[in-house]
Amino acid sequence: MNMTLLDKFVTVFKYMFSSFLSIGMFILSLLLLCILLVNIKLKNKYINIAAIGIYIGFALGIIISYSDYVQLCINGFVKAILNYIYFPSTFVYFLIFAFVTILMLKTIFSKKMKPLKKVINYIWFSILYFFFMSFIVLCVYSGVDIYDTVALYKNDIILSIVQISNLLFAIWIIISFFYELYQFYQRKFD
Repeated sequence: MNMTLLDKFVTVFKYMFSSFLSIGMFILSLLLLCILLVNIKLKNKYINIAAIGIYIGFALGIIISYSDYVQLCINGFVKAILNYIYFPSTFVYFLIFAFVTILMLKTIFSKKMKPLKKVINYIWFSILYFFFMSFIVLCVYSGVDIYDTVALYKNDIILSIVQISNLLFAIWIIISFFYELYQFYQRKFD
């Protein structure tokens, strides 16, 4: 399908006005956007709660109306996650470490971050960087092409390093998320 960017916009624009359902969805989305934009100035918490309720209502409406397709999408999503866990992609692995590097720089230069959180982040960064450097060194010394997934999956040490570091990364992200949530509520209620 060779479409230019302009062709894609024209196609989406035609879809938006092609049926009553798409027009209705467009008008509801536009109305909700206008209400939220007006509420920036009004700062009414009931409008925010109503907007969240409307978004949840949209999601529930889609889930109920198209339950078979939603179930198929969820199954596909879970399969993709499990496929990545068992057969990790080196591209995603490198993206994770680019993300970790950005977070490390943010931690180093942050003046608001508490010392305990910095220590925890430094420990996780050190562990993850050890695994990443080990991955690179093992690939070089084993003569494994990082783009050849079959060769990567045949080497138990490399595969184990990638899987364990992905698990540690996920644990660290979850811990950081709950820590930030705790900090948010602590600031809000203090």
